[in-house]
Amino acid sequence: MIELQRILCAVDFSEFSRRALDHALSVARSYGSTVTALHVVAPAPAAAAGACFGSEMAPPLMLPKMDFATATRELEQFVVREQVPGVKVETLVAEGSEVYREILAQADHLDASLMVIGTHGRAGFERLFLGSTAEKVLRKGRRPVMTVPPKAPDAMASGPVPFARIVCGVDFSKSSQVALDGAMSLAQKNKAALALVHIVETHPLYADFAPPAAIDLHAWIEQATSRLHAMVPDPVRATCSVAELVREGTPYREILGFAQEAAADLIVLGVRGRRAADLLFFGSTTHHVIREAQCAVLTLHD
Repeated sequence: MIELQRILCAVDFSEFSRRALDHALSVARSYGSTVTALHVVAPAPAAAAGACFGSEMAPPLMLPKMDFATATRELEQFVVREQVPGVKVETLVAEGSEVYREILAQADHLDASLMVIGTHGRAGFERLFLGSTAEKVLRKGRRPVMTVPPKAPDAMASGPVPFARIVCGVDFSKSSQVALDGAMSLAQKNKAALALVHIVETHPLYADFAPPAAIDLHAWIEQATSRLHAMVPDPVRATCSVAELVREGTPYREILGFAQEAAADLIVLGVRGRRAADLLFFGSTTHHVIREAQCAVLTLHD
């Protein structure tokens, strides 16, 4: 069973981070966790550049520097507006030239069980968070991270159970087994409906150069469904609803599509170990799901 003693939520006073704090408080209420709301003060005016692809780059937005006293006061007021009875919330203001590094350092210092962060920040990137603080926390960190998109509904408003419908992507790798373990624990804790989703990708990116071999798609789907069923122990099935789903198509599109159909509260995905300077994160299923999800996404490392 997942134990969440300490939840670290990064806050920049935007509506996006308010929504992230809402999710952190909702999870904390369910697990009896302590929430630390962290704001990082940059030592100099921070230039927040828009997402860039190739040579296209949006002009930088200069964010004013905030002193410690002002940041502390605003953080306390920010937290009070979202305060939940019975949930212990602490505030922390730190200074760092690179916000993501300070978030990760504080997570290590506090031994946080979970980090929660909004996918957008004060700069309001239209192309989402490629190169932003959230993306760097995901790539560089090793702790579980819950990203909360702007379109995610408030978790506190859903009642005492933060997650009623959980979708977990499974590709039978080590990292997806870690994700499934986490998803099953959350489903049992919340008595949630859990859906295991495996995507058969029969059309690779470079199909023109390497045509896929002929396969028995029906047999493949049957085998994958059987494997998914075998991955869930009977005690889990006894405490929550479990379904297995195998689809054909592009993994991230199918996962997002099913999550929307099922009105999922949470998507759980595994992240493989870092290699090649973390560049494998770009273009991955996890990256695309986080970019386009309409509910919170929990990522767990193998």
